[in-house]
Amino acid sequence: MIEATPNLSNIDIQKAIDLLNNPTYSVVLNKIHNEYLYWDKAKYMVPNDVDPNVFWYAIKLKRNMNRIDISWGKIRLHFTITGKMQQMLHEFDLNFGGNIESNGIIPEKDHKVYLASSIMEEAIASSQMEGASTTRKVAKDMLRKQMKPVNKSQQMIANNYATIQYLVEHKNESFSKETLLNIHHLISTNTLERAADEGALRTDDNIMVMNSISGEVVHTPPPAAELNEHIGWLCRFANDNNSNELFIHPIIKGIIIHFMLAYLHPFVDGNGRTARSLIYWYLLKNGYWLTEYLSISRVIYHSKAKYEKAFLYTEMDGLDLTYFLIYNLSAMKTAYDDLKIYLQRKIKEQQSLVAFRGNSLINERQTQIIRLFSENPNAIFTAKSLTTRFSVNVKTIRGDLQQLVKCGLLCESPVNKRMIGYVRADNFDDKLKELMQ
Repeated sequence: MIEATPNLSNIDIQKAIDLLNNPTYSVVLNKIHNEYLYWDKAKYMVPNDVDPNVFWYAIKLKRNMNRIDISWGKIRLHFTITGKMQQMLHEFDLNFGGNIESNGIIPEKDHKVYLASSIMEEAIASSQMEGASTTRKVAKDMLRKQMKPVNKSQQMIANNYATIQYLVEHKNESFSKETLLNIHHLISTNTLERAADEGALRTDDNIMVMNSISGEVVHTPPPAAELNEHIGWLCRFANDNNSNELFIHPIIKGIIIHFMLAYLHPFVDGNGRTARSLIYWYLLKNGYWLTEYLSISRVIYHSKAKYEKAFLYTEMDGLDLTYFLIYNLSAMKTAYDDLKIYLQRKIKEQQSLVAFRGNSLINERQTQIIRLFSENPNAIFTAKSLTTRFSVNVKTIRGDLQQLVKCGLLCESPVNKRMIGYVRADNFDDKLKELMQ
């Protein structure tokens, strides 16, 4: 249960202004503002000689100094840009755009491999947040081998994967109700109780968002009869380039789109996955190409309680979006930091096999295949299962594998009457040492 903020209707505004202007309290007020703490944390920082309600009023006045309002029909949203948010946005602007060659974060020759892995991670984590029950290893194996999903959890992940690929292909298109319905259809195919609900707005008003632990109702979405009007506003907001209104940073705007779709809850199920896909689409549309390589949903999945609280804080504090914005910006930063660590590890792994680069028989892709067999001694890979990982066709991968068979590193192992698999040769380690000399 989220504690309600103090009722400020009977507070003397002059007392709050005097408190705000008193240098004695500036440090604590600035800290609460910059970290944008909700009342359940800010109340513990109230000085002993200050009325808590007056103190909270002063905090609200400070936040309102740079407040940006958004009118959405009957719904009134607002947010504030803090110094901490500006710092993160600056870092993202420096590193998420431009092009791969000039950015330098991802080696240009490896970007397809890293991209395939990142899209899988995003699809898996976003589905796990909504109840998909499977391991990353099983899910990645299904996607790489292009296997047919065998249960609802695998279907959710396969759908998310297909949706992300669709969003990348259509990133330059305008947003519309039809686009939204198509995205939801892709995300929800074969996962809902009624197929008619796939890619269709809900018609039932008996929809409530519940706390997964307490069972408490934490949000009641707008009536179904208002959805078309609200979605029309959302489309105009997404398509507007800020030319006629106050400029809103694209990353901030993408997060607002995410929040608004979750707030509307326009579908009977799959709202969270659809909402998270929209911020992905919006950032790609606005040139933040590195978003493709970030698994933001994985970060959210591992901090799901904070994610849910960010929604609740926003709703409990008069639809102040800043709580939700800060959480999502922090999640993006964590995803970016995770990506850098991941790339550093992969570069070290490649350097450990650098001896192959002087061997005319072994190419860069085959080096990666050798590493896979080194890390997974009992694995069996088919040419088809490796095409997704390396973003090349079956013929190219089969040629790589056949060459490694000739080198004595791999052996063919029939999977069935039509498909050939590849496993480590019995003397794999000896051959590996021989080739690296």
